Amino acid sequence: MSVYKEIKQVTTHILQEMKQRGEKIAMLTGYDYSTAKILDSAGIDIILVGDSASNVMAGYDTTLPITLQDMMYHAASVVRAVSRALVVVDLPFGTYQGNSRKALASAIQIMKKTGAHAIKMEGGSEIKDSISRILSAGIPVMGHLGLTPQSIFKFGTYSVRAKDEPEAKKLLEDAHLLEDSGCFGMVLEKIPAQLAGKVSKELKIPTIGIGAGNQTDGQVLVFHDMVGINKEFSPRFLRRYLDLFSEIQGAVKNYIQDVKTLNFPNEKEQY
Repeated sequence: MSVYKEIKQVTTHILQEMKQRGEKIAMLTGYDYSTAKILDSAGIDIILVGDSASNVMAGYDTTLPITLQDMMYHAASVVRAVSRALVVVDLPFGTYQGNSRKALASAIQIMKKTGAHAIKMEGGSEIKDSISRILSAGIPVMGHLGLTPQSIFKFGTYSVRAKDEPEAKKLLEDAHLLEDSGCFGMVLEKIPAQLAGKVSKELKIPTIGIGAGNQTDGQVLVFHDMVGINKEFSPRFLRRYLDLFSEIQGAVKNYIQDVKTLNFPNEKEQY
C-alpha cells in the first residue's frame, strides 16, 4: 500500500502541498496519446509536453525547430489521455522571447486549443515581462533555469551550468525572481547538486531537477531516454529503466521472420 496521499487530480496547489510535506514530485515527458495514457495510469504527477519532441519525435539536433503548431498537436494528444496528471507544455523557441504580447498570444493558444494546465518557459530576468503578462491572464507558468536548451547556441555546449560563482549567483537571483513573479514551480537543469539544494531550500515553490542532484523537490526525465528507446544519449544523470530499443527491435525481427516463413498469420489468426 502506498504511503503517499492519494491524489485524484494533480494541480499546482497539490504540488505546493507535496513540497510542504516532503513528498517528491515525479515528472516525465510525454508527446502522444498512447504513451500519456500509460504514464497517467501509472500515477505520474506531471507530464511535460516538452520541446524535446523536436529531438525524440522529429529527429532534429536541437529543440529550436519545433513550432507552436507542433507543440499544440502533441499537447492536445496528451491531454486527451490524462485524468490525473498535471499537463505542462513548453513554449517553443521564438514564441515568447523579447515580445511579451507575442508570449501571451502563444500561451493563450496553447491553453485554449489543447486543454493543457500550464506552460513552461526557459530563462530568468531576460523574460520577466513575458512571464508577468502571461500570469496576468491567469495562466500558470513553470520556470526553467540552468541549462536552457533553447539557448544552446549562446552557451555553445550542453555541459553543466552555474559552476562558477557569478553564474551561480545569477541563477539564485533568477530563481527568486521567478518565484516573486508568480511561477508555481521551476525546472533546474544540469547544475551542481549543492546549488540546486540551496535553491530548493530558499524557495517556497517546488523545484524539479534534471541532472541537478537529489535535493530538489522532484525529478524529470525524457521518457524516450528513461525507457531506452533512445540509446544515443547517455549523460551521467540518466537512469535507464528499460531497454525498449532492443526489445522492440527483437519483436520486429521476429515478426519479419514469421511473415517471410508463412508462420504469420496461422490458421487461428485468419477468418
